Amino acid sequence: MQRNLILLFVLLPFLGFNQNITTRFEQSKGTETPTYSEIIKWWEKLDALSPMVKMQAMGPTDAGYPLHLILVSTDKNFDIAAAKAKGKSIIFINNGIHPGEPDGIDASMLLVRDIVANKYRLPPNILLAIIPVYNIGGALNRSKNFRVDQNGPVEKGFRGNSQNLDLNRDFIKSDSKEARSFAQIFHLLNPDVFVDNHVSNGADYQHIITLLTTQHNKLGGAMGTFLNEKFDPSLTTLMKGKGYDLVPYVNHAGDTPDKGWAEYWDSPRYSTGYAALWNTFGFMPETHMLKSYQQRVKATYFLLQSFIEFTATNSKEITALRATVFKQQQWQTSFPISWKWEKTKSVMIPFKGYEAAYKQSEISGQQRLYYNREKPLNIKVPFYNTFLDSLNVTKPTAYIIPQGWWKVLDLLKLNGVKMEPLKKDTIIEVEAYRIEKYTSSNRPFEGHHLNSGVQVSSTLKKVGFRKGDYFIPMNQMANRFLMETLEPQGEDSYFAWNFFDAILGQKEGFSDYVFEETATEYLKSNPDIKKKLDQRRATDSAFAKSGAAQLNYIFQSSPYYEPAHLLYPVYRVVK
Repeated sequence: MQRNLILLFVLLPFLGFNQNITTRFEQSKGTETPTYSEIIKWWEKLDALSPMVKMQAMGPTDAGYPLHLILVSTDKNFDIAAAKAKGKSIIFINNGIHPGEPDGIDASMLLVRDIVANKYRLPPNILLAIIPVYNIGGALNRSKNFRVDQNGPVEKGFRGNSQNLDLNRDFIKSDSKEARSFAQIFHLLNPDVFVDNHVSNGADYQHIITLLTTQHNKLGGAMGTFLNEKFDPSLTTLMKGKGYDLVPYVNHAGDTPDKGWAEYWDSPRYSTGYAALWNTFGFMPETHMLKSYQQRVKATYFLLQSFIEFTATNSKEITALRATVFKQQQWQTSFPISWKWEKTKSVMIPFKGYEAAYKQSEISGQQRLYYNREKPLNIKVPFYNTFLDSLNVTKPTAYIIPQGWWKVLDLLKLNGVKMEPLKKDTIIEVEAYRIEKYTSSNRPFEGHHLNSGVQVSSTLKKVGFRKGDYFIPMNQMANRFLMETLEPQGEDSYFAWNFFDAILGQKEGFSDYVFEETATEYLKSNPDIKKKLDQRRATDSAFAKSGAAQLNYIFQSSPYYEPAHLLYPVYRVVK
């Protein structure tokens, strides 16, 4: 009797553990995903049950709830610096950035549950870091009607967050509290591998899961080569061994995918593009919307295992590569900030699709596309995954930003940029840009009107800076981030995202009837301006017929014209 009691007390913790560790996904036989509150309670329970799991509240979100971070470690040590000192690699998994695509939420729960229950072994050189739900506001906004084309789960969250922002466009502009909290978590972890789980829209095909990878040319150098020639192919092999045919994210446009497609361009606004600025290998799994929810979660689960297994095996090489690149970038003399797709270069990849055809629409009577599942395809298609540098910019010795541009300065501080306020008023010779041309988008995009097609001129000039203006040396780990956000021609620069639009509007003008007299006297004492005015009149008939245009020409050629108009207020120290 006593022996039986002892055995019962030994088994009780494990019986309770197994009873409490199932998920709503499992209970519903793969048709449902938990609500936000259920997710958090589940992770809190797992944290209480296992010393291998630590859950902690991090920064705020627009939804009013904190962003949570889960850490999983076999040695039960959750100190990030200590983990790195031991040679551990950090894999950072983000879930629910689009809560209508909750596959990663459930897959992560199943994975960690299996690690804790000894059903799957987490290698000792791996520290898992997981955001259980990133877009909390979208997760709270549940409906059966969202993502109408998607095959489950029954209820799901909404794409927009509590500000109705698409958070996967917010990693540079950081309009959301989520993005600001994410940046703090990202720099705390300094992850080696980043995985952001999604579900795809688009064509129909046989593959359950596809993978969007940080563009290897953009990642660049030895890391880009390693990604393209070893990391990515190894994931395909590992998934093949688990019963899945993994292909690159099907990014076809116009034509059906059997004609091939270009690799998705992940600029810094996206999570994987942001990760690349910090020399982190970034991946975005995209399960296929038409596959059952159970199939999609299972595929995501096995892909997460594949990331763990590859990273564990290649941990030392990954760590060394990142360290080398960070060191190189501190002394690198120029950086590419723009790329273009090379349309003539491709590789052939296997693709399992369905034959595409057309039939008459019952709604419009027009021809409509459909995919015939009775006619599967097993073919090879061209995959265009080469991008070339189209603009390189010489790195300055430092940038100087006047303190009045505090919104940009706050974002730099958020990203761990090293900067020092000037200790006294001083005059410094700098290279100054003038915005000569730009195009502002006609339609709003995520709360902004993007500036593109930027052209600049530059001059060396002595500028008076005030005590408290910020000096940003370019010998730090943030060098690439700084080049791509502070150079105005960068596609996701702070200029592109309107943070400097105030310089585009002229603040002071003139009254024609008053300035007419001033302009007349000015031309008498400045014959070179008078000569240029005459030349312009002779070659531009519209200008010659407009008295207002001619007067404005004189004004903008005179010292009365405000120097701040179109002057980009991020100065480059080049000596």
